[in-house]
Amino acid sequence: VQLQASGGGLVQAGDSLRLSCATSGRTGSRYGLGWFRQAPRKVREFVAAINWSGDTTLYADSVKGRFTISRNNANNTMSLQMSSLKPDDTAVYYCAASYAGGGYYISSSAFNIWGRGTLVTVSS
Repeated sequence: VQLQASGGGLVQAGDSLRLSCATSGRTGSRYGLGWFRQAPRKVREFVAAINWSGDTTLYADSVKGRFTISRNNANNTMSLQMSSLKPDDTAVYYCAASYAGGGYYISSSAFNIWGRGTLVTVSS
């Protein structure tokens, strides 16, 4: 699967922003999807994940209640709706994929396919 994130930009603290990830690949393959981010001078960290059927999601504690992950397999897209953004959310956001468990098993460590990121900057 190939991945391309988009939707980043410059927003103010408290604003909302929606990121999208377009996926493409072999027809019929199933995979979990996730979002990760890397802030300047920090290691990449897990943000959220969703399994193939969309009925299981996982969030980092730092974004729980503020971010919502979703996917549309018919359109080959995944989204991350971010609200109540904070300056600490500033980072390059990457979408990722995992074939673990036929796309039904998700964990922060299961992802090994990465797309190009999109920059989110939250000003105070």
